[in-house]
Amino acid sequence: MTGVLVIIEEAFEKTFGQAPEVVARAPGRVNLIGEHTDYNEGYVLPAAIDRYIWFAGRARTDRKDHAYSVDYNESVEFSLDSIEKDASHPWSNYLRGVSKFLEAGGHRLSGADLVFGGDVPLGAGVSSSAAVEVAATTFWKRLLNLTLEPLSLIKLSRQAENEFVGVPSGIMDQFISTLGKQDHALFLDCRELRYRHVPLRDEVKIVVCNSGVKRALAHSEYEVRVKQCRQAVEQLRNAGLDIQSLRDLKMGDLIMRGKALDKIPFKRASHVVTENDRVKEAVKVLEQGDLRYFGKLMNDSHKSLRDDYEVSSKELDALVEIAQRQPGVLGARMTGAGFGGCTVNLVQRQHAEAFSEAIRKGYQDALGLKAEVYVCRASNGALAAATDNN
Repeated sequence: MTGVLVIIEEAFEKTFGQAPEVVARAPGRVNLIGEHTDYNEGYVLPAAIDRYIWFAGRARTDRKDHAYSVDYNESVEFSLDSIEKDASHPWSNYLRGVSKFLEAGGHRLSGADLVFGGDVPLGAGVSSSAAVEVAATTFWKRLLNLTLEPLSLIKLSRQAENEFVGVPSGIMDQFISTLGKQDHALFLDCRELRYRHVPLRDEVKIVVCNSGVKRALAHSEYEVRVKQCRQAVEQLRNAGLDIQSLRDLKMGDLIMRGKALDKIPFKRASHVVTENDRVKEAVKVLEQGDLRYFGKLMNDSHKSLRDDYEVSSKELDALVEIAQRQPGVLGARMTGAGFGGCTVNLVQRQHAEAFSEAIRKGYQDALGLKAEVYVCRASNGALAAATDNN
């Protein structure tokens, strides 16, 4: 039993005076390469990490959910017969959204007493929100023995984020949180939803560096980037190019038809086209065991995100520049929506500890800021189990 799970179960007993029936967990994720391509129906290569959101809970006999967040030290109560957004407790909207769309899908829920929390860094770009959604859906599935296939669980969790919380994210985060595999990345075609697991050799570690900068612009600028990509598609279609999304755009088309695009949509399209190509190349070289070339593609991805997609920040750039100077580093890039949050680094295993110390010192020296560094292992996706307290 992990230390975090002990904390969650103890919080449940303290809050509700009894032990939980079911526990569930879902991991956070890092995206090794393929950023801002998922909502453009492109390609991504994320990995689940060994940091999780945990749920503990019991069924109630009424139709009310009582939920306590360990991370926020706050409680809410809401009726399953009238689920509405809560501006005062926005962390609860992920739970509310999952419950709403489970009910809309024909899965009648009981009420529940719930406690949740974990060690996925919040607001850092490693998808704590998707981990909450997937863990909540997995919890309900186990508690009520719901018939819910993985893809349905993924789509429902994403629907909660898109249509209830109001974030127009792609499907990658919920996909990897559900279907992660230990010591593997996951190559996902975000249009066709075809995927395969790609082995990560044990000679490397995934090291996540948290800039400590909350992504204040991430939500609003994310929506701006979504609109700019749609604008690029519209302008190219008006110029006679038959495409449904930037996923369909090839570099040759961009060169030939780029004059039809305004400056900003052209830059956004350039990133998406080159990033999709990088992901496909990255999968190929990873399967061949060429980690150095894989790392180069990560470095190139960061440049594109910085210069063409313009979602990096001075803090993320500093972390990447410091990382790229360290022994044993194969590749470094920002990960997530941007404007703060985290970088992801592929580091030779024997150098991971020294790398972590060098990042902390270098970041403090460069910007006077403290970086949290997590040495991670690619992990399995969501799971749930009954406790011994039934």
